[in-house]
Amino acid sequence: MANNVRELRPRLPETEKITINLGYVDLGHVDLMVQEGFYSNRTDFIRTAIRNQLERHADVVKQSTARKSLDLGLRNYSREDLEAVQRAGEMLHINVLGLASISQDVTPELARATIASVSVLGALHASPAVKAALADKTR
Repeated sequence: MANNVRELRPRLPETEKITINLGYVDLGHVDLMVQEGFYSNRTDFIRTAIRNQLERHADVVKQSTARKSLDLGLRNYSREDLEAVQRAGEMLHINVLGLASISQDVTPELARATIASVSVLGALHASPAVKAALADKTR
């Protein structure tokens, strides 16, 4: 029975790994908060701090998102989407706050022919060849 189970589409990661540098005293404070049981680990502390700052500035973020016409969240661009844009003789301007994903079956040629610009605040998932083809169109 397990032989006929297929994944319908690849699952995208829900997080992006980042690296930060902290001074020893700040890191010590974080470790103290973890040791005292306020947070389960360093990552929990850092995520909470980031969420608190985002909540603190939520109005500004909302206004900027609207002003810059950003798609919020996850936006996937399939080969079929880009082929439809190409048939219509149009060009896409990708503006995403979150995750923009260009399907793995999109060729670099199709991407260049249909995508005029790429601006992603967050992460862009695409094949290395598509990313290279769009390098001069990415801000």
